[in-house]
Amino acid sequence: MAQINLNVTPEFAQDLRRYMRARGFTEKSAAIRAAVREALERTGGARRPVAFSAWVGLARQTPLNPRPWFRDEDALWEGR
Repeated sequence: MAQINLNVTPEFAQDLRRYMRARGFTEKSAAIRAAVREALERTGGARRPVAFSAWVGLARQTPLNPRPWFRDEDALWEGR
């Protein structure tokens, strides 16, 4: 099975804990798999192609880091 690393906001983590309690999950990975499976089933599951194009830009809706380690992308690659 492939591994996916996921960085989440505190709000998402809180929602995930709420989902885990409601569904009786003890492991985050199992809860996330179930949530994704439920979302796919609502859209027709594997029987219909999923329009992942609707996901484009969702990451840009999250707030930016208020205290970034680097002033810009160039500084990141320069190692400053």
